[in-house]
Amino acid sequence: MAFRLFVPILAGATLRERLTACIGAVIGIALTGVTSGLAMGKGADVAMLVAPMGASAVLLFAVPSSPLAQPWSIIGGNTISALVGVTVAHFVHDTVIASGLAVALAIATMSFTRSLHPPGGAAALTGVLGGPAVAAAGFLFPFVPVALNSIILVTLGFLFHKLSRRSYPHVHQPAGGHGTADRPPAERVGFRPEDVDAALSALDETFDIDRDDLERLLRQVELQAMVRSQRTLLCKDIMSRDVISVPETALADEARKQLIDHNIRTLPVVDTNGRLTGAVGLRELTRATDTVKGVMSRAGTASSDTPAMSLLPVLTDGRSHAVVIVDSERHILGLITQTDMLAAAARVQAPAQLKAVA
Repeated sequence: MAFRLFVPILAGATLRERLTACIGAVIGIALTGVTSGLAMGKGADVAMLVAPMGASAVLLFAVPSSPLAQPWSIIGGNTISALVGVTVAHFVHDTVIASGLAVALAIATMSFTRSLHPPGGAAALTGVLGGPAVAAAGFLFPFVPVALNSIILVTLGFLFHKLSRRSYPHVHQPAGGHGTADRPPAERVGFRPEDVDAALSALDETFDIDRDDLERLLRQVELQAMVRSQRTLLCKDIMSRDVISVPETALADEARKQLIDHNIRTLPVVDTNGRLTGAVGLRELTRATDTVKGVMSRAGTASSDTPAMSLLPVLTDGRSHAVVIVDSERHILGLITQTDMLAAAARVQAPAQLKAVA
């Protein structure tokens, strides 16, 4: 039981992500150290100047989805807080009082400017306790090196996360899939956004997670619970097996004819070896001028032993109409459409409703 004290509390963290964060932090702090040295000299004060950037690097590379790690939080929070610290130091000459006042005002200012960033407190303190180098820089200090270092760090974070295929800055997917204000089908049932707001109000605590991310997490929890309860219903139980597909070399007109003749919305595309390479529908074919290979989109796939209910997020995203069931070599085994999933869901719900009536 005592060892639980040493278990990381950061949900979703993996060893690979932590190692990636370490590499990013090494590069980021090295760059900000060089920048501070060039701007402020090579004295001992440089270590204090880089210290707030170290805290920013932890957030930027370890928890890039945190609201506290977004570009405006890092750049705005550090710069504004440093400006607050320098201003307080200019008017209040008692170090103890100035230190407390600088941090308090930095928190208030960051809150009002929606740039809350914990290392900003350290930046504010640096403005008060930074020593001769900071005093000599005066009101230039919040901009060079603090703002400059923050911009360098954010730029590096953007490039680093792009290379590691992680999303940064953290953005939310649009609510609807058809360019309208309607929420996606999967979000029109179950709890509502106002329920999340009510729960947060009832708990009366502040959480380091964006409110929309929290809603997305709760919906995923709902989905996983449903998949677990219906795990016996597999893709191979409900998939169509006689799948109409087209080769990559098929002309657009041929693919359109297949869609219309068979009254289907998605055509899997295969290569010369019969392996799935993509999918086309009328949406893709509207811009086709030659073969389907140039316009095909990525196909949603699953294995035959995948729980069928786990396909719900794909089939209700407003864009995908079918999921292709493939083997380990991407040969097509079957296809599950939105209609297949609706029929399966109805079949699953019917026994539960009959039991409730009884």
